[in-house]
Amino acid sequence: MSRVYPISLGEAQSSAWRVFVDGEAAPVRMARVSAWPINRRWPGHQRSVEETEIAGFVQFETDGPAEIRVTPRRLGQSVTVRPLSRGVTPRVEGGDILFTLPGPGQYTLEMDGSHRALHLFADPVTSFPVDPKDPSVIYFSRGVHTPGAIRLASGQTLYLDEGALVYGRIEATDAHDIRILGHGILDGSRNTEEILSEMGTEQQEAYEKGWAVPNALRRHTVELSYCDRVETRGITIRDSLVYNIRPVCCRGLTIDDVKIIGSWRYNSDGIDMHNCQDVVIRNCFVRTFDDSICVKGFDYTQDESDMLHGGVLYDTFQNVLVENCVIWCDWGRSLEFGAETRARDISRVTFRRCDLIHNAHIAMDVQNVDYAHIHDVLFEDIRVEYEPVTQRPRLQTADWDYFEEDPASDYLPALMGCHVLYIPEYSAGGSRRGVNSRITFRRIHVTAPAMPPSAFTGYDPDHMSHHILIDGLTLNGHPVTTLSAARVTANEYTSDIQIK
Repeated sequence: MSRVYPISLGEAQSSAWRVFVDGEAAPVRMARVSAWPINRRWPGHQRSVEETEIAGFVQFETDGPAEIRVTPRRLGQSVTVRPLSRGVTPRVEGGDILFTLPGPGQYTLEMDGSHRALHLFADPVTSFPVDPKDPSVIYFSRGVHTPGAIRLASGQTLYLDEGALVYGRIEATDAHDIRILGHGILDGSRNTEEILSEMGTEQQEAYEKGWAVPNALRRHTVELSYCDRVETRGITIRDSLVYNIRPVCCRGLTIDDVKIIGSWRYNSDGIDMHNCQDVVIRNCFVRTFDDSICVKGFDYTQDESDMLHGGVLYDTFQNVLVENCVIWCDWGRSLEFGAETRARDISRVTFRRCDLIHNAHIAMDVQNVDYAHIHDVLFEDIRVEYEPVTQRPRLQTADWDYFEEDPASDYLPALMGCHVLYIPEYSAGGSRRGVNSRITFRRIHVTAPAMPPSAFTGYDPDHMSHHILIDGLTLNGHPVTTLSAARVTANEYTSDIQIK
């Protein structure tokens, strides 16, 4: 059985779709997403909404298969339900699209390609152990709320009930045992950057280099700093100003069944973590207009002295599991290490059983631009989907420089990458380089018109990428067993790259 979540009074609904879940009418919420893969570093002001489009999403819970009927305003020539690994076959009857979802999960209905997609968020039936009358609970009921910044202290729970639409952002520092729960929506669309200065000499020099212009204060939607034992479960985050979730030096993080959508503004990454320990991310949907899930050291904007905090040294990033997630990356990397890697050690990281349904630059990438030793990394049972035609991302040169789609594009985003390199902006003049070792890509299943390329590089004889294993790579169900067939290239500062 399925149950559709209520919508808040006053929240606009999409008229592009009519959706029924097990016969029950489901409201179609709207999210603004990027229409094209054109981007640039923060140029001193926000990008134009003319570069965006509206996607729809439906929210409900189910304890088993769910029958879906969709009546689009315009019926396309082709209809696809992703992830392809879930084996959902839609059929068209008259003006309706009908299909059965096999159970809880996140799905996407596309007609004639990826534009103006409909997302279906089917939560498992969940009972949150929350008492709204508990003084440690910050409770938002069904309706529209505008709290602005919500600051969580140790022992507090933030609960967004079904039908709650909360405009704001969350932050916590030096807190422990905090929870962010519920099936409501945390909406960042009213969070705006604070322009600190006009374009001066420093800003103009950065802009001309293609670097981010340092003239604005931009706050992430969920910011967690030096926090222990944090659980985030069930919520939907829409329209983030910058990163959706940014934990820094946190330990004991669980992010479960979180849906991220509506990321269209500059640098609106999904879940970007810096020098954390013991992280589990599972059952999430992440659609972003920049990197989707990232393991990072400190970046070039952070003071390395902040690694020592409260008598604890946070100079490593270890023990991470990302599993059962669905990723749609409109720009950047889908699953990534770096580029910022100021950490002594980044290790024991596993990405498992994830579906990468749209990719822009690279599906799985290790970018070591600082001094970390990145090792014991496993990408396992990853399904990577490519469209018949994928648009090539490009950098925008000016506000009036708009994207023109190429219907004959033969571009394929890269599949795998592993690099030690120097990037002037991100490396920020640092002279220390790192090492990558024991990186495994196991059972990577690619659905694509051709094999996408992969590349592995090191920096010099002392800073190499080595002991890289590709085990069980397939293209459209067929084994790929040689490096040349896998389209793997490597420079002279790599060693022991194997495929089997």
